[in-house]
Amino acid sequence: MTVTVLPIFETDFRPDASLGKIMNERLRIAAADLQDIHLQHLNAIGQRSDDVVVYVSYNPKYKIRWRVVNDVPEEVEDFVTQICGNLGYLQWKTAAINVFKGIE
Repeated sequence: MTVTVLPIFETDFRPDASLGKIMNERLRIAAADLQDIHLQHLNAIGQRSDDVVVYVSYNPKYKIRWRVVNDVPEEVEDFVTQICGNLGYLQWKTAAINVFKGIE
């Protein structure tokens, strides 16, 4: 199974430029660690063509939130839930799957 964790830098709020730079770097590191260290176990299960895609971002209180954005077996989503919960990340709840803002 291929694990992909993508940091989503666009948020509903705008931090100061200097704070935004620090937050983006922290989010980039958190996404890389989640993919390469914490979810590494998922690479050994399923078929090579299977994948799990996780988005990580910030909520307005500057806590990291996560969301699995593709269809995966329940045990895979449960594993991601457990790992992210242990890291103190919040589950990202939204009705829409595509969290990117459209051009207005």
